[in-house]
This record gives sequence, C-alpha cells and structure tokens, in this order.
Amino acid sequence: MRPVIWSHAAADDLDAIVAYIAREQGERAFSVAERIQKSGSDLGTFATGHSGRVAGTYEKTVSDLPYTIAYIIEDLANRTEQITILRVIHDARNWPEGGWPE
Repeated sequence: MRPVIWSHAAADDLDAIVAYIAREQGERAFSVAERIQKSGSDLGTFATGHSGRVAGTYEKTVSDLPYTIAYIIEDLANRTEQITILRVIHDARNWPEGGWPE
C-alpha cells in the first residue's frame, strides 16, 4: 500500500466543501467529508483514476458525489511510490485548459 498525502490546497478544498455544505445541511457535511477522504485513501491501495486535465496528474471521481480528486503518483528515493492529492474540485466548476479552477 502506498502512502497518501493531502497537499495544503487539497485540505483547504475539503474544508471549504464541508463549510459550504454545513451552511445548509450540517449533518450531511460530515458524511461527504468522510466519503471524499475514503476515496482519497483508497488511492493508496489501487490508484483507479485516469489522466488528468493538468499535465502529469490523474483524476478520480468520488462515487455518487459531484467531486473529483486530482492527484499525482510520486517516486520516492527508496523505490516506493506515494500518492499526493493535489486538489478536490466540484464537478460544476469550470476548468481552464491545463490549469486549476480558481
């Protein structure tokens, strides 16, 4: 199993998602956060994503939720790999070609 690391930007994205949902549906926010975190953790066992819109990245859709996890697979010095989650993005956001949504 590969370690899964959340970047600061991805953690900030998750915090913003939870805060947004909590305004209207407080109890649902926790459930959504758990599902996103589990999808991210599952990448350590089996990276099931596809090539990402940003060069060198991969993307995995969170099952039954409108979110995409963008990540990279990094080679570590000890001949192992690490998954780094870069962003968690709502699918309704506009992605500029080759970059991240604002």
